[in-house]
Amino acid sequence: MERLRVATLNIWNKSGPWPERLELIRRELSALEPDIVGLQEVLRLTPDGGPPAPDTDQASEIAEGLGYKIAFGRASDYGSGLAFGNALLSRFPILEQSVDPLPDLDSGESRSLLSVRVETPAGVLPVFVTHLNWKLHHSRVRVRQVRYIVERIFERAPLDESCLPPVLMGDFNAEPASDEIRHLVGLATVDGESVFFADAWRWGGDGSPGYTFDRRNSFAAISHEPPRRIDYIFVRGPDRKLRGEPLETRVCFAEPELREGREVWPSDHFGLVTELSVEPRERR
Repeated sequence: MERLRVATLNIWNKSGPWPERLELIRRELSALEPDIVGLQEVLRLTPDGGPPAPDTDQASEIAEGLGYKIAFGRASDYGSGLAFGNALLSRFPILEQSVDPLPDLDSGESRSLLSVRVETPAGVLPVFVTHLNWKLHHSRVRVRQVRYIVERIFERAPLDESCLPPVLMGDFNAEPASDEIRHLVGLATVDGESVFFADAWRWGGDGSPGYTFDRRNSFAAISHEPPRRIDYIFVRGPDRKLRGEPLETRVCFAEPELREGREVWPSDHFGLVTELSVEPRERR
């Protein structure tokens, strides 16, 4: 196995015309054929505490019949068995999973980090899926959330190369020039700490802004916010064997379909898909 295909998408819970949007998401997912998929704003209803089913769990709806294993991490509990959070779809066995609440600094929002270890043919891959605070003025909260995430990643994926370089993805609700993203990519120090994760778009994108929340999407236009790049795939790497290098990255889930004279988009966000090198190589 030389490459691993990884994708991420904020599915916008069940807002808008969900049955039509679900069809578009499943269609593009089938065409992209990613090995690993991170999903945000996932609703799961388990009123009796039993296992999730396709008609009560959005991750199961999306994955049904496509050969994915599912991990889910709750961020908010709405009561009566309804949870809101992040999910991971994997073509490979899921070895373990855990969920950590993110610091909220009394912001009124509830966010979490889903941590999963996946057994790929190229080795064990630690994967982390998250969704940070959304308000434009919550940069200070997101900075704390990012620092917390980094600490959990280094705890669960030490720098010993026994695993593939960890992947972090999701909706960060922050632009590339923000303190929270600059910290992740090695351009800003927080509390005397610095770190480096490769931003898959910077490494393998086409040179465009790569907006993932864009007013040309009629569902995003409702918010009256400027177009910007706020969804990311990061890799702590590449390592000394060049594993984890983002080779090619593109925006996906980014085209509408006309239904009865109106545009239907897969979500209010666009997604990202990237090809990661996982085969050891020599530096030249």
